Amino acid sequence: DAASVAHDAVAAGQARKAYVEAMAAFKANPPAIGKDKHVKFGQTEYNHASLGNVTTLINASLSEHGFSAAWETSQGDKGVTVTCKITHLLGHSESTSLTAGSDTSGAKNAIQALGSTISYLQRYTILSLTGLATHEMDDDGKGEVQYVTNEQVGTIVDFINEKKVDAGKFLKYMECQSVETIPAGIVVTRTGRAP
Repeated sequence: DAASVAHDAVAAGQARKAYVEAMAAFKANPPAIGKDKHVKFGQTEYNHASLGNVTTLINASLSEHGFSAAWETSQGDKGVTVTCKITHLLGHSESTSLTAGSDTSGAKNAIQALGSTISYLQRYTILSLTGLATHEMDDDGKGEVQYVTNEQVGTIVDFINEKKVDAGKFLKYMECQSVETIPAGIVVTRTGRAP
């Protein structure tokens, strides 16, 4: 009946609003995701954030805000498609999909090539859907991104604490997800001013 339809529409609107508010809270203090796995085969060598690292850190943080994440995988003419779906406890969900062919680099067999692609797409769909990036995110071959040193991180954190600076606002102003992801070219001195 009409009352039921109206009630469902209101509930859906409230669920979407709760999703947006909770996602904003999640993004205000996102997890720092480092590249924890080194791969070397033949002439190829690189670091990447493992699926386990990405999902453990993101899911732990998402769950604090009432979210869960899951993936669906399908195969078609264009390759394998992985869809990440994030659902809020009030029922609203959003998803994103990526499609790619099997990763035949190195000496992978067909199953390993497919598994590699699925892992890659799972990592990047959840990163995309949450708006996060790993430290040293893939940079299309432009060279490794350099970040502030551990000593500089300590100086910045001390400054934030001493001056009672709102860390969320500071990181938003710096356009960084965490203190550790502040580009190395930005120098912060003890006074908190760039030279």
